[in-house]
Amino acid sequence: KDIVVAVTGENMEAMKGIIQKYQHQRISLVEAGVTRHRSIFNGLKALAEDQPDSKLSKPEVVIIHDAVRPFVEEDVLLKVVTAAKEYGAAGAIRPLVSTVISPSADGCLDHSLERARHRASEMPQAFLFDVIYEAYQQCSDYDLEFGTECLQLALKYGHIKAKLVEGSPDLWKVTYKRDLYAAESIIKERISQHICLVMDTKDENHVGHRLEEVLKDELNHVKVMSRLPCHTGRDLDQIMSEQCYSYVCVNVMTSDFEEIRKLVNMLEETNLSILYPVVVISVYFLDYKSVPFDQKMENLMQIREYAKEVKKRNILLCGLLIYYPQVGKILVSDLCSVHYSCKDENVSC
Repeated sequence: KDIVVAVTGENMEAMKGIIQKYQHQRISLVEAGVTRHRSIFNGLKALAEDQPDSKLSKPEVVIIHDAVRPFVEEDVLLKVVTAAKEYGAAGAIRPLVSTVISPSADGCLDHSLERARHRASEMPQAFLFDVIYEAYQQCSDYDLEFGTECLQLALKYGHIKAKLVEGSPDLWKVTYKRDLYAAESIIKERISQHICLVMDTKDENHVGHRLEEVLKDELNHVKVMSRLPCHTGRDLDQIMSEQCYSYVCVNVMTSDFEEIRKLVNMLEETNLSILYPVVVISVYFLDYKSVPFDQKMENLMQIREYAKEVKKRNILLCGLLIYYPQVGKILVSDLCSVHYSCKDENVSC
C-alpha cells in the first residue's frame, strides 16, 4: 500500500534524497500545511479520487500516524485497522499519568478531571477513508487552524463514534531534545536483543548450538543460519527483511577470514549501516595445540586491521580467538564472553 508523508517545504529536498538513498518505492511526499490538521488534509487529498493530480489509489482504510512516535508496533496497527473496518474509526489510547486540571481566567484552579475516567489519545488512528476525508472536507477554518484530534472530526462531521484501542507504552512522542536520548536508548536495547548466529556447519554437535542456548537465555530473538549468506538476491532480501544489526559468526571447521569479508560486503550492500552501526563478531574456536603461535598472531592482526577499515563504513567488527584443546572442552564462560561482547559493542555505538 501507499505511504504519504507530509513534509515542510524547507525539508522537501532532504526527504527526497532520503527516499532515493534508501530506494523506498511506496512513499509519496506532499507539502505540509501550517497546522497539524492542514497537513493531514493534504495527505488525504493525495489519496482521494476527486483530486485531478492524484496518482495513488484510494484505500478502504487509511492509517494516520505521527513521525514523532517511532516505536509503533505492528499489532497496534492491526488492531486499529480491524476496529476501523467495523466501527468506521479507531484510535490508540493510553492511561493518563498526570491529573488534568482546568485553570480559570485569573490563573486559579477551576476544576480537575478524574484521572481514572479519562485516557490520553495517542497515535496511530485508522479510519474508513471516506469517513475521514468527508469529515475534513466539512471542517471549518477554526477546526483546521486550532484542532488536533482526528477522532473528534469523525464524530463531529461523520457521527462516527471511534473504537478506542489500548496502545503499548512505547507510543510516546519525541517532543524535547532529551527525548532523543531515550529513543536512542530504546533502539540500542532492541537491536542488542536481536542476533543472527552464523555457523560454518550443520553438525548438531557444533559449538555454535551451545552458544545458541546461552544466547536464547538472555535475548528475545536469536536467528540461526547454518552457513554464511551468499551474494544472491534471496540472501540479501533475507538480511534486509530481518533488520538485524548484530551478527555472530562461529568458526570451528575453518579460520578462513575471507568469509567474514564477504558477509561485511553484503551488509554494506543492504545499506543497514547507514541507519545504525552494524556489529559483526567473528568467533574462532581453534585448538591451541595444533595452531602455531605465528598463525595466532596473524589471525589477530588480520582482524584488527580489517576492523579499522570497516569502522569507517559504520560496521563494527570484533574478533574473538578462543583456544581450546578439543571441542568438547569449550567452557560455558567462553560462550558467555561472546554474548557480553555483543552487548558491549551495541552499547558503545
